[in-house]
Amino acid sequence: MSAPAGVVLFDGVCGLCNRTVDFLLRADRRGRLRFATLQGPTAASLLGERSLPLDLQTVVYLRHRDGAAPELLERSSAILAILRDLGGGWRATAALRLVPRPWRDAVYRLIAARRYRWFGKRDTCRLPAPEERLRFLD
Repeated sequence: MSAPAGVVLFDGVCGLCNRTVDFLLRADRRGRLRFATLQGPTAASLLGERSLPLDLQTVVYLRHRDGAAPELLERSSAILAILRDLGGGWRATAALRLVPRPWRDAVYRLIAARRYRWFGKRDTCRLPAPEERLRFLD
């Protein structure tokens, strides 16, 4: 595996979030993304270090840059940065940054508010498969 690109913090009981993680695990061929549930100790520690409240209605991406402190991104900005960091054709999604962030985040919030109804909710947080364990921090 290559050096990590960043850590994706996601709602571990959300059906949409878990499907997104499944997609990212397949699409991240270099194995640079790491994952942790927002309900777990890694998220509590990372968010606590930055005095940020836990918000289960967002995805958080702690993006690592060469020699710099990790950049914290949320909502649509996190999704776009994750896709960009996948490389390849996914870099083209960077064009969506031309859409003002309040508009992107409004769509994000609309989906987030309905995600359990549309995509389901698990009783417990996701447990990684044995071959995925090195990619999960909790």
